[in-house]
Amino acid sequence: MRKKLEKQRILILGGSGFVGNALYKELLSYFEVHCTYCQQHGAFSENQIFNKFCVEEDSMFLLLNEIQPTIIISAISGDFKCQLEAHQQIVNYALINDYCMVLYLSSSEVFDGKFRHPSYENDLTLSETALGKFKISVEKLLLETIPQQATILRLPMVLGINSPEIIHLRQCIRHNANFEVFPNMIITATTINKVCQQIHYIINQSLRGIFHLASNDMVHHEDLFREITSKMGDKMPIFKSVFSSNEEKYNAILPKENKLPNSQQITVSQVIEECSLNEEIMSIK
Repeated sequence: MRKKLEKQRILILGGSGFVGNALYKELLSYFEVHCTYCQQHGAFSENQIFNKFCVEEDSMFLLLNEIQPTIIISAISGDFKCQLEAHQQIVNYALINDYCMVLYLSSSEVFDGKFRHPSYENDLTLSETALGKFKISVEKLLLETIPQQATILRLPMVLGINSPEIIHLRQCIRHNANFEVFPNMIITATTINKVCQQIHYIINQSLRGIFHLASNDMVHHEDLFREITSKMGDKMPIFKSVFSSNEEKYNAILPKENKLPNSQQITVSQVIEECSLNEEIMSIK
């Protein structure tokens, strides 16, 4: 039976990262939120909401028992072996505290060994990279041990005005530098604002299972960044085309089985609009 609290206590593992910190800002007004940080000593060390935690050095068991979260959002990074051990401790905590919900931020990399088609929630995972194989191992751990308490959130490329990719694109435009694009790669994308909105909804609705938090349509990687750039202004970076093969490859995850309501969905054109509109607003300021 789910434990009823006036305010859920959320622990965001990796709360100083790009996605984790945006989630912290989204959820703070509605829940009791705690976060972890590892390297950004000055920025978070005096903030009582943020707990210093390095997955290679510190005990997940002690952290969980100190904070006693009812919801754990894992956006943590670090050594893969240490991360896997940390997630085993998360599972042990959830087994004892059966009201605890675990949200794991996975990615499209769990399908990076499949290139011929886009991938859906219930498709078999297959990866050729260390990151993809690691993500698969954590997904498997959670789904096999605490299926009623686990939610897998697979993310595509996450953009937004302060996303690493868009910041890098802006710098390349400013300095007329190379920006790599992949003409033969078909992808899905989303924005950090939409991801935060979707995860907030999933928490409120206590949803379980596997979700693909991606646009419901696809685009070529090169076309996406050319369109964003053209909407930002007249200046262009030097687009450097990278070909891994002569054939088109899919690095695209699509929602199908676990679709969220229309208000929680996003399209590629909305991703482009949000990235370019925010750029215009920022330049006016």
